[in-house]
Amino acid sequence: MKRYGFYDFKFGILKIGYTDTAIVFLKKVDEIDAQNERSALSDLAYDQVCRYLKGERRSFDFPYELEGTDFQKKVWGALCRIPYGETRTYKQIAEAVGNPKAGRAVGMANNKNPVTIAVPCHRVVGTDGSLIGYAGGLEMKKTLLALEKGL
Repeated sequence: MKRYGFYDFKFGILKIGYTDTAIVFLKKVDEIDAQNERSALSDLAYDQVCRYLKGERRSFDFPYELEGTDFQKKVWGALCRIPYGETRTYKQIAEAVGNPKAGRAVGMANNKNPVTIAVPCHRVVGTDGSLIGYAGGLEMKKTLLALEKGL
């Protein structure tokens, strides 16, 4: 059974979904849309996100599980291999998962990423380096990339 904790953070409201053993959802939302049931696990994830946003963390070690298609899971795995402070293009991710023409599908998988920030879809940019799409909004993506580049 999934439960949710809601937290104020730099970009508004952070919704953290969890089971007894893992985080299954971590995204910016516009409103509280479920019962707010914080837990030690959701508090841990929130603390790590806050420390990341302060520049005190570069990775996350809270347990999480990704629910999605095989293709989505391949894409999300590739995202996790993008080093802190670096970016990759949608085409590079498509190539990394063995489907070089699947740039649009990579974008859709990024959009469905259930554990943003920790699974760093914000590190994926257009071929020309432009910031294209982000579930949390382009301003959030721009801020996360600037944070990781030390700006």
